[in-house]
Amino acid sequence: MAYIRKDVSTLTAAERRRFVNALLALKKRGEYDAFVRMHIDHYVSDGEGGLRSAHMAPSFLPWHRRFLLDLETALRRVDPSVTVPYWDWTRDRATTAAPWTKDLLGGNGRRSDHQVTTGPFAYAAGNWTIKENVTDGTFLTRDLGRAADPIDLPGRSDVETALADPAYDVSPWDSTAARGFRNRLEGWGSGSGSAAWRNHNRVHRWVGGVMLGGASVNDPVFWLHHAFVDLLWTRWQSRHSEHRYLPAEPPGPASRQYRRVVARHEKLPPWNVTPDQLEDASRIYRYA
Repeated sequence: MAYIRKDVSTLTAAERRRFVNALLALKKRGEYDAFVRMHIDHYVSDGEGGLRSAHMAPSFLPWHRRFLLDLETALRRVDPSVTVPYWDWTRDRATTAAPWTKDLLGGNGRRSDHQVTTGPFAYAAGNWTIKENVTDGTFLTRDLGRAADPIDLPGRSDVETALADPAYDVSPWDSTAARGFRNRLEGWGSGSGSAAWRNHNRVHRWVGGVMLGGASVNDPVFWLHHAFVDLLWTRWQSRHSEHRYLPAEPPGPASRQYRRVVARHEKLPPWNVTPDQLEDASRIYRYA
């Protein structure tokens, strides 16, 4: 029977506590840091050679769906009642609302160094020392809203622009794709400044701190953010049920994306699974 992923703002006090405790248990065991390392290892951009599976590519959505499922499975080994909640950043936009409360993820970083000093993931609490990172920082950092250069969270109209596009993805299958649901949701825009970041990417920028790079998994909000991104994929699938993951076939030798993107029936690294097999997860979970 499918389990339920809930809106984080609807969690009871007990559900919040169980979710936090399960995360802390994974961290204590060393399991959580393995997820951070995996994301760092697959953080590959357009300009780099080789296969792109996690970002700037059609497989952005199925890759993170499987990544989220693996984390959720680990959490449920600790506490079978736990599922990953989602953060609807089109609705819960205040820096003091869920998930930024003391009993959940804690609040913003302090002005001097952006260190998070409240909640269960604060460095001073002793349970969330960052060990896998792209810098030498050891404490969780955030800069909600980017005070020095303010940025807004995406709104419902931004999401609707993505959901309205009937094509899953289009050539050239990377961050420059001007159409297609995947890139409209992943959020690689043109130009500079705020216009260059949309939807998923803009949220990473809005949270700031460790959420800015490949080590973004160090902030537990990563999972709540990607659960909402995954929810939006399910909404797109429902709206455009006749459309599927693209490309259906791998680009040929004449394409600059030859052997650089994952086609529908190709294996998605690092797992033995294809995008086709990840398009429907309704037997595993559903969203409240």
